[in-house]
Amino acid sequence: MSKRFNKFTGDSGERIAEEYLKKRGYVILCKNFRTELGEIDLIASKDEYLVFVEVKARRGSGFGLPSESVTLSKQRKICMVASQYIKRNMYFGAAVRFDVIEVYLDTGEVNHIENAFDSYLKY
Repeated sequence: MSKRFNKFTGDSGERIAEEYLKKRGYVILCKNFRTELGEIDLIASKDEYLVFVEVKARRGSGFGLPSESVTLSKQRKICMVASQYIKRNMYFGAAVRFDVIEVYLDTGEVNHIENAFDSYLKY
């Protein structure tokens, strides 16, 4: 598949995930936060949590669950980028959570995995 198709799939999944979160009372603070270390798809807040969201979109289930592609290496990278966001925005001491949202574009199904992984970093 082409990079253009993958980008379109990712962008579509992120839009769906953003709307899903908004409907459930989340406030979107940032989309596609980038540093030299990587990117976080969505950063939101709800209740007392600062929530870092990795969105994984698929057009079918032929390649396994979307969340399975959030490897330990990817989790570490997300945590390091989250640390940079916290420092830049002075969210020291905030309750932090890392979620994964699976978006199945062929069916429109959304699976929100709250607290999908823990961070090894200290904020």
